[in-house]
Amino acid sequence: MAGYAIEELLLSLPSVRTVAGVDEVGRGAWAGPVTVCAVVSDLSEPPTGLTDSKRLTAKRREALVQEIRDWAAGYAFGEASHTEVDELGMTEALHRAARRALEALPVRPDAVILDGSHDYIGPPWRVRLEVRGDSASVSVAAASVLAKVRRDAQMGELGCDEYGFAENAGYPSPQHQDALARLGPTAHHRLSWSYLDDLPRWRHLKRHRDPLAIEGQATLFG
Repeated sequence: MAGYAIEELLLSLPSVRTVAGVDEVGRGAWAGPVTVCAVVSDLSEPPTGLTDSKRLTAKRREALVQEIRDWAAGYAFGEASHTEVDELGMTEALHRAARRALEALPVRPDAVILDGSHDYIGPPWRVRLEVRGDSASVSVAAASVLAKVRRDAQMGELGCDEYGFAENAGYPSPQHQDALARLGPTAHHRLSWSYLDDLPRWRHLKRHRDPLAIEGQATLFG
């Protein structure tokens, strides 16, 4: 279970009174938005079993949502659409989504714990990178759960039953890949991504970003 060690370390620094945990979901999907959640905690007792969303069942994640909402001092979401991903690249899409989440919080955090090894938020936010932060930090774990449950629900609401979005959330499952080969991309697909190179029938739909756009597409098959 995640703890408060990182939050407490940051709160011991001068001028840091509020810390937010930030995590994203949807980076490696072929369709839909990338979603970022920011969560602020008051260091009270967190929900039991709160940890990285990937280590929880879907049923447990959904049960935790209301517990996290009741517990958190504040939380907010930010998204970047599939269109923004196509036009700007993943790094800039994450940058925009994260800033939208942080700016929507009820209180501006003095420091941010960001899951991962790459700071896609940047100044003026004071960011501490934490690899596997969603397993180490309560705030980041809460953000990972809220972000995943929200985005999974959104993808399920899109319909697209033949692509299996309700089950795969836009990630490349066998059902999703089979539907793409037969039916081509939907209006929700990221058309700048390399999966289209492997679909000769639909390759003409691929979008090419302006070379001046910020790059950073996640590896699709790694």
